Amino acid sequence: MFLSGRQTEILEIAKTEGRVLVEELALRFSVTPQTIRKDLNDLCDGRVLSRVHGGALFPGGTENVKYEARRSIAAPEKQAIGRAAAGLIPNNTSLFINIGTTTEAVGEALLGHHELMVITNNINVANKLRIFPSIEVVIAGGVVRGSDGGIVGEAAVDFIKQFKVDYAVIGTSAVDADGALLDFDFREVKVAQAIIANARHVILVADSTKFERTAPVRIGHLSQVHTFVTDECRVESVRAAAAEHGVRLVETSRRQN
Repeated sequence: MFLSGRQTEILEIAKTEGRVLVEELALRFSVTPQTIRKDLNDLCDGRVLSRVHGGALFPGGTENVKYEARRSIAAPEKQAIGRAAAGLIPNNTSLFINIGTTTEAVGEALLGHHELMVITNNINVANKLRIFPSIEVVIAGGVVRGSDGGIVGEAAVDFIKQFKVDYAVIGTSAVDADGALLDFDFREVKVAQAIIANARHVILVADSTKFERTAPVRIGHLSQVHTFVTDECRVESVRAAAAEHGVRLVETSRRQN
């Protein structure tokens, strides 16, 4: 497809920040919101962006968006998901927390818990929880990704396999319409798969933008988790897959029974 100069720049912004908003782009380019909406519609029609409420999302491909951009995408929704997931985890228990900005939100929401043993391959989670005497933090060894503080690789996989815990909190970069859970780094995926295999109850946390993205590496399937916490499940096939496999679906934007 042919892109205008402004559309090319919008695409580059989306690649860097993960998401673009109509009002912000209108101010940036000194044009009307209607003009920006047309630009976004053109980019979405060309399948280079995905339309979301108020803007558009860079859907992925072979490389994830940068860590700071991921932290800012759906930040209020991630905080709500974090609180809801933390509410499912009792005191005096053991759990895994893996890499991801949404799993970090769960870690922050666990600060009021007591007598937890948290095993993690996420340096950011470990750093936030380590100062609380009622939470024991065990951190995996392996290769540290400079981009986000994730610990990946075979050493991390072998470390995780030493444990069998009560709960696991995992994230994903994308949720496919058939319920497949996808990510970008095969080294990270190997660790996530070990976490799933060594937990009695797996909690998947992912905001609704993950339904609009794609990634090339398969972590597993929704059927392998016990609880899925999101802000809203807008994809009926994913909702159906959860029901079919007995996965509890918790939507923070809706009142739970």
